[in-house]
Amino acid sequence: MPERCPWSESHPLLCKYHDTEWGIPLHDDLKLFEFLVLEAFQAGLSWLTILKKRDSFREAFHSFDPDRIARYGNDDFNRLLRTEGIIRNRQKITAAVDNASAFLDLREKEGSFASWMWSFVDGVPIVNCWKAGVDIPAETELSRKMSGELRSRGFRFVGPVICYSHMQAVGVVNDHLVSCFRHGEVLAGYGSSSGSPSSSNERSSTPARDSM
Repeated sequence: MPERCPWSESHPLLCKYHDTEWGIPLHDDLKLFEFLVLEAFQAGLSWLTILKKRDSFREAFHSFDPDRIARYGNDDFNRLLRTEGIIRNRQKITAAVDNASAFLDLREKEGSFASWMWSFVDGVPIVNCWKAGVDIPAETELSRKMSGELRSRGFRFVGPVICYSHMQAVGVVNDHLVSCFRHGEVLAGYGSSSGSPSSSNERSSTPARDSM
């Protein structure tokens, strides 16, 4: 059996997510928006809770299409409050709609959300070399910077912990433990077009930790 990051071993959904998604560099705007929505709903909850409801979220939020979500009105809001398969939190639902509008505005001004987000690391993933999960705290200087930028652009539920969880999830940082088989696999998958990955002493959160 390959060795994995310990947080992924408690449930099959976490294991699959760890093995197939977490930490792989992502440059698709719609997928990046999906993670922003899901991570905002995670605040105060576990990532496993989100994974269990992910398909329901995808259906309820029209495949995370920001153009459509930005146009949601009272009928959609009330529909979401009645949808049992998602987290029916008024503030988080409102934030998802507001964030869709902010996302579209950022994309229009910057060309793409992906290029804007990856500019925080000059387009090159940060590779950390953690030996134990206890070495990984909840936020970093980089996530605080991204959080401040997003908030200034009208985003909500984008605190430093959520932002770093987002960076981990979409591969801006590789926070697989060095003992995890995915650390090397993700590193080997970096294309030459991305340049050489950089190392960092910044520490981060993991999906096993609650995000606030």
